[in-house]
Amino acid sequence: MGSLSFTAANAIIWPTYVILLVTASIVAYWKRDAKTFLSANGTQKGLPLAFNFVASGLGCGVLTAYPQIANIDGLQGLLVYALAGGLPMFLFAFFGPLLKKKTPHGFVLTEWVFDRYGRACGLYLGACTILTVYLFMVSEVASLKYAIETLTTMKALPVIIIECVVTTIYTTIGGFHISFITDSLQVSIVFLLLIIVACAMGSYIDIDKSKIGPSGLLKANKLGWQLIYILVVAIFTNDFFMSGFWLRTFAARTNKDLIIGCSIAAFILVVFVTVVGVTGFIAVWAGFVEVADEENSAACFFILLAQLPSWVMGFTLVFVAVLSTCTLDSLQSALVSTISNDVFRNKLPIMYVRGIVVLIMVPVVVVGLIAEDVLTIYLIVDLLSSSVVPILMLGLSSKFDFLTAWEVIGGGLGGLFGVWIFGTVYYDSPKEGGKLLLIWNGLYINDWSAFGAFVVAPFGGLLAGFLILALRSAIRYIYCRRKGIEFDVFTKKVVYDDRLVETDSVSKKSNTRETVEEIS
Repeated sequence: MGSLSFTAANAIIWPTYVILLVTASIVAYWKRDAKTFLSANGTQKGLPLAFNFVASGLGCGVLTAYPQIANIDGLQGLLVYALAGGLPMFLFAFFGPLLKKKTPHGFVLTEWVFDRYGRACGLYLGACTILTVYLFMVSEVASLKYAIETLTTMKALPVIIIECVVTTIYTTIGGFHISFITDSLQVSIVFLLLIIVACAMGSYIDIDKSKIGPSGLLKANKLGWQLIYILVVAIFTNDFFMSGFWLRTFAARTNKDLIIGCSIAAFILVVFVTVVGVTGFIAVWAGFVEVADEENSAACFFILLAQLPSWVMGFTLVFVAVLSTCTLDSLQSALVSTISNDVFRNKLPIMYVRGIVVLIMVPVVVVGLIAEDVLTIYLIVDLLSSSVVPILMLGLSSKFDFLTAWEVIGGGLGGLFGVWIFGTVYYDSPKEGGKLLLIWNGLYINDWSAFGAFVVAPFGGLLAGFLILALRSAIRYIYCRRKGIEFDVFTKKVVYDDRLVETDSVSKKSNTRETVEEIS
C-alpha cells in the first residue's frame, strides 16, 4: 500500500496545524464571551445547529469503523450501523424540549438528573458522562494515529501532541462557542472530501464484477440481524451520555430549530457514513482485501486511497487533520462543561477545570497510541449506557415519580452485574464473563455473546432497579407502620420549577436552585 513521502507529509501536516491554530485563536479571541464559555443556550438556528450535530457525530473514527463493519458484515451491517448512527438525532428533538421545560437553567442532561434524582445520582451520571467522553477522545486519538501511520511514513505521536496543544489553546481562549464555529468548517471539509474522493475512486478504482456475487456482501446474515438490535440499543442509549449533543440541544433557539437541525443532521450523517462505509466492500471487489479480513478490514478506506494520485492522498491528510482537530475540540469543550457543571457545580474557576482537562489528555494520548480497535472502544461505553439509560429516563414521566437515585444507580450497576453473570454462564468462566463487560472478543465473533450482553444490560438494569424499588418500598412500609405515618413511596410527586424541585421533606440549596433529594 502506497503512502505519502516523509517530506511531503511534513510539508502538509505542520502548515495545516499552524493555520488552524492561528485562525481559530483569532476567531476565538474575537468571539469570546463569558456567557457562552461553557454553553450557548438559545443561540443557534436550524441549519447551523444541524452542522453542529453533524460535527459532533463525525470524527476520524468513521473512516475505519464503517468500512470495517461493511467489510465484515456487508451491506446489511453497514446500513444498520449508518441508520443507528443517524436516527438518534431525533432523540434530542424529542427529549430536548421536555428537558428544557423541566430544567430551563441547564445545558446538559446531568442538570436534570441533579434536579430529579439528587446530588448522588447527578455525580453518578456525571462520572458515566466523563468516562464516555474520555473514551471517545481515546478513540479519536487512536483513529488519528491509524490515519497518519497509514497515509504517511511519519510517527503519529508528534502529530497527536501538537493537535492536543492546538485545540487546548484556542478552546481555552474561546470556550465552547469556538467549537460551534469550527463545526461549520468541519462539515464543509466533510463535503469536500466526499466529492473529491468519490470522484477519484470512480476514476481510478476498477471493480471486478465477477467478485460481487461470490463475496456475499450484499446478502443478509446472522450477524447483520444481530446488529439490528445491538447497534440500535448501543448507539441510541450511548448518545444520552454525549454531553456535546446536549450542549447543542440546549443551544437551539426554538423547538422548531431543534427539529430542523436534528432532521438535517440525521440525513447528512446517514449519507456520509454510508458512502465512507461502502469502501469496505469496494476494496473486496477491487481485489485489495478479503471478506472479513482480520488485518485490513479497518484499513479499507486507506487501502483504496493508496491507489489514487498523491494529490488526493495529500488532500485527505489535510482533511484528517482538520476533522480530527474539530472533533477533539468539541470533545474537550464537552469535557470542560461536564466537569465544571457536574463535579464542581460551576464553583471552580474555569482555568482550573481547563488544567484538569490538560492532565486528562495525558492518559488519553497514552491509551490512544496503544488502542487497536476503535469500534471496541465505542462498544465498552455503549454497554455501560445501555444498562443505565433505560431506568434513568423513566423518571421523565410523571407516572414514575416514585423512582429515586437508589433505583437508578442500583439498576445501572445491576445491569452490568447481570452481563457478568450472563458471560460467566455462557462461557462457563468468571474470567470470560468479566471480559464480556469490555466486549473483549469484539462484536464480530461467531456466537451470541455480544448480542446477549446487550440484551441483559438494559433489561437487567430495569429488573435490578425495580427489585431495589420493591425492597425500598417494603422497608419504608414497615417503617411507616411502626411510626404510624402515611406510606408515601408511590404518592409523592416531583414538581419542576426553574429554581425548585421537590421530592422529599429535606431541601438543599445550590447556587442555581433548591433541590430536595429523596433519601428514604
